[in-house]
Amino acid sequence: MGVVVARTGRLSKLGDPLAFVMSLLEPELRSVVNGGRRHEVRLVSRDSRSCAGGAREAVRELVRDEDARIVLTLAGTEVLPAVADTCEELGVPCVSSTFPWQVYYYGRGGTQQRPFRWTYHFCWGLDDIAETFADLWEIAGGPARTVGCLWNGGPQGEWSRHPELGFLPAARARGHRLLDPVGYREPASGFDEHLEAFLAEGADIVTSAATGRDLALFRERAAERGLRPKMITCSRWLAYPPTTTGSGERPAQENVATLVYWSPRHPYRSSIDGTSAAELAEAYEQGTGRQWLQPLGLAYALFEVAAHALATADDPTQAASVAEALGRTRLETVAGPLDWTSGPVPNVATVRLSGGQWQPGRRHGQELRVVANRRVEGLPVDGDLVPLG
Repeated sequence: MGVVVARTGRLSKLGDPLAFVMSLLEPELRSVVNGGRRHEVRLVSRDSRSCAGGAREAVRELVRDEDARIVLTLAGTEVLPAVADTCEELGVPCVSSTFPWQVYYYGRGGTQQRPFRWTYHFCWGLDDIAETFADLWEIAGGPARTVGCLWNGGPQGEWSRHPELGFLPAARARGHRLLDPVGYREPASGFDEHLEAFLAEGADIVTSAATGRDLALFRERAAERGLRPKMITCSRWLAYPPTTTGSGERPAQENVATLVYWSPRHPYRSSIDGTSAAELAEAYEQGTGRQWLQPLGLAYALFEVAAHALATADDPTQAASVAEALGRTRLETVAGPLDWTSGPVPNVATVRLSGGQWQPGRRHGQELRVVANRRVEGLPVDGDLVPLG
């Protein structure tokens, strides 16, 4: 198993969960049994260097130098597609996660008629984020809200505003009015156009996929201009703790609502050894001294899916056989049920979302509370949605 993980560069902290899970599971995955025969397994990683070029080279090294039969990766707007595309070019099965599936699939040129042969993915969709955020908007202020969109001019923003496949049509279908003044360039220097439009149109909710730095800047400028939204919903970097985003003295996350795709409270267990979500989060905090991260559960599930594919492939030594096994995988994992046989498109399995909010905590400065759970059976609510303040 080859693993492409960010160990240097701007995504290095977000590579921690994948590196941790790899070291945790290495003793458990020294072999797989397929058809009564035991096959030895090695886990080998390469650094993506947090860039597309580094990701492509990492895949080539894993295949050329380590004879990787399957490649795993997660995270990175530029990194993840580069890993998947390189695997597709080289004819090596790949499993990835933490990237909205529409961007992964359509953004790489996939269609219903021409799916990918080698590359598989599990994640939520932009429409799932919109539905989850709309749940939160309606809890905060009822139906038909005027929502200001703080979206960049890059892939995150462009796909969010896609008229057919993105966040925008799903949110509008719920009856909400979305204002999208202009796509900004990251890192942002200011948000004058956004603030003018939001104030003029009476937007009392703001939604975004900003970095922690840019959202902190927006909140500062909004306060100066007298814009006091009832709620901010933000995905992407704001799904991670403040210690990961490095967003300054006042965490950008404070009372910001976001998506919850995995937590210690999720009622899921590992298909490898029965480890619960709570036990995995505790092991991470004890082993690293850092707060658990949502990608931890999905990082673990990557190895579950890979092990399952190797164990169920007609011939685990043949790439085509492993890829076919991925395509028929249905598996209960520590990240929840994953099913490639009924995905929204070929090559994709979906992850269920809930709504959460960052609130002051006892164990950590900011803790992610589940405040809306209707889409995940068995997940308890452990906080009430509070005003932004």
